[in-house]
Order: sequence, then C-alpha cells, then structure tokens
Amino acid sequence: MSVPSDLKYTESHEWVRIDGDVATVGITDFAQDQLGDVVFVDMPEVGAVVSKGDSIAEVESTKTVSDIYAPLSGTIEAVNENLDGNEELVNKEPYGEGWLFRIKLSDSGEVANLLDAAAYTRVVEESDH
Repeated sequence: MSVPSDLKYTESHEWVRIDGDVATVGITDFAQDQLGDVVFVDMPEVGAVVSKGDSIAEVESTKTVSDIYAPLSGTIEAVNENLDGNEELVNKEPYGEGWLFRIKLSDSGEVANLLDAAAYTRVVEESDH
C-alpha cells in the first residue's frame, strides 16, 4: 500500500494535495484496492460550494458504490474530465492521473485537521483488525 508522505489524508480514505489555496482530491491506494475495479465516477458540479464532510461524489466499482466526502470546505474548481471513459485511472494511478476534483479553499485552517501519512497509515492498520 502506497501512502505518499507529501499528501494529507482523511479517515474516509481521501487524499489531499495542497497547492496555495487549492486542494486536489482523490481516493487513496488503500481505498481503490478495497473497492476493486472502478467502473464509474459521479463527480461534483464545478462551481458547487461544499462543506467539509459533505458527501459530494461517488465512485462505483464492480463490488460496490462508495461516497466521496469533501475533505475541506470551498468551491469545486475543477473535476478530472480524463476519468470519463478512463475510470481505471483511479485504480492505476490513484495519486496521479486518477485524481477526482479540485476545491478552492474557503477556510485554509481546516488543513490542520487532516491526517499526515503516518496517522493515516495507523487508521488503515487499525481498520484491518
């Protein structure tokens, strides 16, 4: 399982890459592995205002449908159009080309509540027991 140390994480298995006041969001390697083959991604609307913890997207796999939660509050700035017809990128490159959406942050202070790689690894290890 890959957990890049330069990213932040949530207990609901989203990863976050902060670049100024914009957060790129995807699902973790652990999450994509648990889901299995991703076949559809229902993205949020660009321009939608979201609050931390809101269910704003869905990832559908051959096994299940999983909600994706906003890790931070803000406005959806972009969605990954490359996933349309290439949903397998979520499985193949969860931290790269398989990103889901970008949020322009409304409260950068929320970033401090995200998990670092070590804390997220502990969450995953505890869920395996």
